[in-house]
Amino acid sequence: MSSAELHDEHVTPDIVASDLVYEGHVWDVRSETFRYNGAELVREFVAHPGAAAVVALDDENRVLLIQQYRHPIRTRDWEIPAGLLDVAGEPPMEAAKRELAEEVDAVAREWEPLVSVFTTPGGNDEVIHVFLARGLSAADETFDRDEEEADIRTEWVPLDEAVSAVLEGRMRNGILSVGVLAASERLRRGARAL
Repeated sequence: MSSAELHDEHVTPDIVASDLVYEGHVWDVRSETFRYNGAELVREFVAHPGAAAVVALDDENRVLLIQQYRHPIRTRDWEIPAGLLDVAGEPPMEAAKRELAEEVDAVAREWEPLVSVFTTPGGNDEVIHVFLARGLSAADETFDRDEEEADIRTEWVPLDEAVSAVLEGRMRNGILSVGVLAASERLRRGARAL
């Protein structure tokens, strides 16, 4: 099989039952019974609206990182700006633009899709769309932040240093990891083409 032929394969199983187990503030938990490979299976999973994230690079190939508290892991982890697809009908790139403005008061002149990933396919249906943004400047409007976002810290970090931090296990956020590794590879491939 060639690399061009490698791709995830969508499957539409026969859903016997789909029940809302828990309705949450941000996402829900569902229990579904379905038929697959001749068996009837039951799986619980988090039903997630999806998300968009931004790898924002400046002219020196530094990436804009944020640090904020995440209660499930009891950690102020380093992340890239990201947020839920929670505005009806809003395309993922528009959500990424909104999150960049809301979380770090910035806008970007250039946008391109970078990568889309399933975050935890065995436990939820979340897809996060990561975009590469360049040509950053201050947004016309600034946002008030509260709750966990009230003490967000921002830092411009050389992309190579962010990649090293991921590979050495010093930064473990999955979306940040995928984003900076994909951006680094995109830049490497672009430089190779010159």
